[in-house]
Amino acid sequence: MNDGSASDLRFALLGPVRVWDGENPLNAGSPQQRAMLAVLLLRRGRTATAPELIDAMWGEEPPSQATATLRTYASRLRKVLGASALVTEAGGYALRVAPGALDLARAEMLAAEAEKRRAAGDPRRSRELLAEALGLWDGEALAGTPGPYMEGQRSRLTEWRLALLESRLELDLELGGHTEAVSELTALSAEYPLRERLRSLLMLALYRGGRQAEALGLYADTRRLLADELGVDPGPELAELHQRILRADPALAAQEAPAAEAPEGGGPAWVRPAQLPATVADFTGRAAFVAELGQQLSTAGGRVMAVSALAGIGGVGKTTLAVHVAHEASEHFPDGQLYVDLQGSSPRPAEPEVVLASFLRALGTPDSAVPDSLEDRAALFRSALAGRRVLTVLDNARDAAQIRPLLPGAAGCAVLVTSRVRMVDLAGAHLVDLDVMSPEEALDLFTRIVGEERVDSEREAALDVVGACGFLPLAIRIAASRLATRRTWTVSFLARKLADGKRRLDELRVGDLAVAATFELGYGQLEPHQARAFRLLSLPDGPDISLPAAAAVLDMDPDDAEDLLESLVDASLLESAAPGRYRYHDLVRLYARSRAESDDPPGTAPAALARLLDFCLATAARAYELERPGDRAPHHLTAVSRPGLPLDCRDSALDWLFAEAPGLLAAARQAAAPENRAMLRPAADLLLMAQDLMESGIHARAYEDVTRAVVEAAHAAGDRLVEGRARSLLGQALGMSGQFDGADAEARYAMTLGTAVTDPVTCSYAPNLRGIIALYRSRYQEAADYFDRALSAFRDDGNEPGEAAALSNLSRALLSLGQKDRAVAAAEAGVAIYQRQGVTLRLGNGLYALGIALAEAGRLEEAVDRQSEALAIFRANRQRLWEGMTFYRLAHSQLAAGRPRQAAAHAEQALKLLRDIGGDWRRGTVQVILGRALRAVGQHDRARACWTEALELLERTSAPEIGEVRRLLESTASVRNPPTSGPTCASSGRS
Repeated sequence: MNDGSASDLRFALLGPVRVWDGENPLNAGSPQQRAMLAVLLLRRGRTATAPELIDAMWGEEPPSQATATLRTYASRLRKVLGASALVTEAGGYALRVAPGALDLARAEMLAAEAEKRRAAGDPRRSRELLAEALGLWDGEALAGTPGPYMEGQRSRLTEWRLALLESRLELDLELGGHTEAVSELTALSAEYPLRERLRSLLMLALYRGGRQAEALGLYADTRRLLADELGVDPGPELAELHQRILRADPALAAQEAPAAEAPEGGGPAWVRPAQLPATVADFTGRAAFVAELGQQLSTAGGRVMAVSALAGIGGVGKTTLAVHVAHEASEHFPDGQLYVDLQGSSPRPAEPEVVLASFLRALGTPDSAVPDSLEDRAALFRSALAGRRVLTVLDNARDAAQIRPLLPGAAGCAVLVTSRVRMVDLAGAHLVDLDVMSPEEALDLFTRIVGEERVDSEREAALDVVGACGFLPLAIRIAASRLATRRTWTVSFLARKLADGKRRLDELRVGDLAVAATFELGYGQLEPHQARAFRLLSLPDGPDISLPAAAAVLDMDPDDAEDLLESLVDASLLESAAPGRYRYHDLVRLYARSRAESDDPPGTAPAALARLLDFCLATAARAYELERPGDRAPHHLTAVSRPGLPLDCRDSALDWLFAEAPGLLAAARQAAAPENRAMLRPAADLLLMAQDLMESGIHARAYEDVTRAVVEAAHAAGDRLVEGRARSLLGQALGMSGQFDGADAEARYAMTLGTAVTDPVTCSYAPNLRGIIALYRSRYQEAADYFDRALSAFRDDGNEPGEAAALSNLSRALLSLGQKDRAVAAAEAGVAIYQRQGVTLRLGNGLYALGIALAEAGRLEEAVDRQSEALAIFRANRQRLWEGMTFYRLAHSQLAAGRPRQAAAHAEQALKLLRDIGGDWRRGTVQVILGRALRAVGQHDRARACWTEALELLERTSAPEIGEVRRLLESTASVRNPPTSGPTCASSGRS
């Protein structure tokens, strides 16, 4: 019985009918008693008479003692709820409920507020409110309550929930979340095939995701379904969308929603960025360009975003002009200005996903809310800027591909791009070709820096100087700066020095080396220990460096190193990208390296890089051990001279590995240079310890490239142990991206090398990889033989996690040989080893293999459970490739279990995750299973579009599934109405 206040009671109708006193659940009684409670709750405090309650609960055939039964139910409910909650009045009953105590009332309030927010131009907050309202549902409304009134209310609430869901999905598309929405819309359109609004939203989401053929196929499916089921054509909205897709209406891809000024409900508050660098005080000339660009920016409030791209050679003044124009136009962009140097002229341009993370943080997005993938970050960035007026300066871009993900996409925003290349492939951009200065502008700039008095007295000599500089602004600035700081020099003296064509470049250092002169004064003022740090820290190739890694390079205590690094920041010779992280401007790095080459004794640079590599290897090995307890690979590494970070848990190890990934891979690549080949062994070992990056998706391609460089260097050096390990890792990387022929060649070569030097690492890794490739190529007995060989090698080395991996892989081969019981047993043995060792990430691989074996053995519910466990592990460990492949396997299992809606949703999730990783073969096999699931729910034309794309992808790799896909396409050519339900066999694709 409730002894407290009625205000402590909480009620739920959006699911089973339930009641709580505070946090304590109360017994609401039998189904009929819960039905009475539900009727009273739906009356919202109004009295329900006995005849009304009887009619609601029993309809036209009430029991003979209905009135007495009501009294009994009322008495029991009063004991549970308290006398103050359930009252008797006017021959009936009423329930007094505190405001906000009923989930339905809260959902209605949230939905109403969402509608207001959307009308007010705040779609993000509206979407949050709708999601909160939908989150109150816990299954079917009024579940388990009998009676005709309950049935009617259940239908009403179901319809309302669908309407809310459609509104939320519409907002998802407005806010750029079309890729994420496809999976949910696919499942819903299969569950509610006659709801045209869902079909319309799915068509739009597919089209915006670049899947036009599927969108058109879905329309054909819908038209046929409506004709067959209802004898009608699609409605005007769907028909119009179809026509717009056919003509590729640009407006379909340009719908962006406005944003609220200050999100409520715990969302990140808007932060107004002001990132523009200071404009130069002596800016001069370029009047026509300033006017032209200013006009473009001042009209950025139109229907489309304004994009201007400045192109020209290095040193022509692109950045100076862009920053000056941006400052001039800042009043037109009250919501702020973003700026980034994309380092396009460097060997390692800035990655768009890294830039987007920085922009999102600058806009107030917390680190925890920044998505992992490039696509998700770009979508969130577009959503954050929707409805705002923000100017973004993208400086020093490499090409259009680098900047496309960084474009806001919203009317009212504008982007200024600078690059050494002319971006003719940047659609809609206003292109500006920036040439050298005119003689008059060049002389004006020179005079502003040097001073009128000195120039006026030697005007002809000044014209000679700017002419020798080729009227290039950067060269003019360097020459003028040198003259301005040397009061004893005359303009004529400088002109004579520049007159000698053989020495002119030495005097001006035009191009990338031209800035060296501007850093000489600052460098000359450094203390010896500062100068040493300045030189040594420029040697690593990574985009930036952490404080612990910098301490290793300098061979110093981290606290002392921090003081030294901060002094260089104060001298403007080093930048602090974030607390504890440091970087050089690209040109400063070049200068620092030139000083290292000239000022440091021979062997200094290799020793510094070796210390960094040792630090990276030691820390990576610690991270590897935390993730793979019991794995013997760390016992076979080269000895290191420096300790790594004392990582103490898996999460911190994973965070370190992914945060330092660019620097780790850069360190391994540098070791492959001819002058650093003494470091090849630790470089290969670092790649071995950091192999999780291979499967992460975002770093997979860089890992492959670096590993290939190490392979080539080891081959040239004749180091068979390093070459064997590196080839084994390269083979894995190639296999991950679907390049199976290359993977097999590397694994075969690695086996030969590993055997020659008796390396336990290569002797176990390489046959395991060869077995995987044989499995992909349908050579099942060969695969089993290789897995047996790998199993023996792992056991000989005492490597239990490796043994578990080989058992999991052997399970796959046994399945293909028809030995299902042995396959399940092998997979279970592998999982048991992982569990005994406390392994986490690789347990996901074991569960993945076990799920496949269970599915093939017909134990589908167990298979789904194991695959779901694997999915959670891969997500937690940021393994996008395996997360995507697990969704693919779940789609197989759900389809085989006769649940095509769930199968289609899982396949869509797989497609989203594998879009940029995994190679053509994996994407093709996902399209196959997606097509099967869509056919099973009646979307035949869309299924055909999937199989057409699958065939194109699989033909690139000569995959064995090609014949299957052709048969599927042939089957759709003549069959217009195949079965729409029932179990469907999974395809034979393996991964």
